[in-house]
Amino acid sequence: MSTEPTAPAPTDAEQTPTGLVSTTPLTPLSYLERSGRVWADKLAVIDGEARWTYAELAADVQRMAKALGRAGVEPGDRVAFVLPNVSEMLMAHFAVPLAQGVLVAVNTRLAPPEVRHILEHSGARVVVAWPGTADLVESATEGLEGLTRVMLREPRAGWTSLDELADDDAPDLSWRVEDELAPISLNYTSGTTGRPKGVLYSHRGAHLNALSELLHSRHSPQSVYLWTLPMFHCNGWCTPWAITAIGGTHVCLPEVRGDAIWEAIRERGVTHLNAAPTVVTTMLNTPGAGGLERPVVITTAGAPPSPTTLGQMADMGFEVVHVYGLTETYGPYTVCEVQPGWAELEPGERARLLARQGVGMITAERARVVDAEMNDVPADGETLGEIVMRGDNVMLGYYRDEEATATAFAGGWFHSGDVAVMHPDGYVEIRDRAKDVVISGGENISTVEVEQALMSHPSVLEVAVVGVPDEKWGERPKAFVTTKGGAGVDEAELIEHVRGQIAHYKAPREVEVVEELPKTSTGKIQKFRLRDAEWAGRDSRVQG
Repeated sequence: MSTEPTAPAPTDAEQTPTGLVSTTPLTPLSYLERSGRVWADKLAVIDGEARWTYAELAADVQRMAKALGRAGVEPGDRVAFVLPNVSEMLMAHFAVPLAQGVLVAVNTRLAPPEVRHILEHSGARVVVAWPGTADLVESATEGLEGLTRVMLREPRAGWTSLDELADDDAPDLSWRVEDELAPISLNYTSGTTGRPKGVLYSHRGAHLNALSELLHSRHSPQSVYLWTLPMFHCNGWCTPWAITAIGGTHVCLPEVRGDAIWEAIRERGVTHLNAAPTVVTTMLNTPGAGGLERPVVITTAGAPPSPTTLGQMADMGFEVVHVYGLTETYGPYTVCEVQPGWAELEPGERARLLARQGVGMITAERARVVDAEMNDVPADGETLGEIVMRGDNVMLGYYRDEEATATAFAGGWFHSGDVAVMHPDGYVEIRDRAKDVVISGGENISTVEVEQALMSHPSVLEVAVVGVPDEKWGERPKAFVTTKGGAGVDEAELIEHVRGQIAHYKAPREVEVVEELPKTSTGKIQKFRLRDAEWAGRDSRVQG
């Protein structure tokens, strides 16, 4: 018989559901409620000349949430915000769920038909814009019924003003939620492969992923975070909630330019930023770049960064955190944890290790690399498989698309579509997107491997490699490059450079120098546009 002490049975007056005492539904709303009390007088937000303390931020979020309620938002309604990285976009990440709505953060660089598709597919009840996006929203919403258009910062005919809706005398709304698995946001994929899908995030997932961001990007109450990553992309990798949780300072940046980034770093005391490798490349090659007075942590993801880029970042004084994930995983899911012995390695080898996608973040499960039968591939750094993931950091599913959800969740894991290897030390390394692998004469060629070989050439700024038709081999790799400062570079020289680093059969026979590469608004190179142009006019894609 157990001799462990037991708690006395509750009296009738004390009877209450155990969950109300032993658990609290997780939600990132609790982060602002706490910081509004704990860090009441601390600087929370810088937006141009405007400033907010955490107490002021919490009050303005309450004001926005109550205004949205007066605009007709009811529990579960989708509320679309079409804003760049300004203070109201940050507030929306708290105000919409505080009003019990579901935030739909819309890419501001989409065309009107694309915005209209998102508004219609999401069934948004309210759409919010500001002066810079009002024309886009007006064009996208022409003729749409049952949609209230709300304008920020200045009045506009035919629109409702947020200030007109505000009711400062209304009681504050509760920062708690009843169901932590209820949707908090609906994010649309970036469209690198075509029609975007709606990805549902939960309060629980957002809460936990934000904690991972804090830990792995090494944030503290002294963090000054620059908003180079769009908040409309995976809710800014959950960082609106994360920085607020730790009591750091948000520095808004409506337009991401190299000079603006460096100005903010120097004048605002920036300590952290998140960026895709293409944004990092822009930073590194901006005139006057460098001269850091203090370490700046850059968390990078979105595409496998080349060892060359990682080495350049380290040389300039940036501390690099390399993460990997997708819209379907709240942004980052894995992190390349730096092992103690790596500091003593030769710089090139250290950069090669840092370029791997790593291991599951602290609130995520272990990422697996599996074959077509869902068996783990050998951890030999050579056998290709697909990265699969599951757990709190995986979406609830695709909105209004049960078939796509079932396909993505086949076998009880989320299928990323990313081809990778598992190294003996348990670190994952992406070799390609499944659709980007070039199959030439029966040989699989990793476009990432070819791209990284090209990136090591001193004249190359950016590169994309795709499969193009070949009558003999079915397809073969072709490279598209941009050069630093528009410098001239010989095609034969680049091909020979690649052949000096990887097998000859993997090297492209063509390297086309272009002025720019097609990209999404988040900096991802749209390889499908390059590939489609090369295969145009053919009835099928030959995969020899």
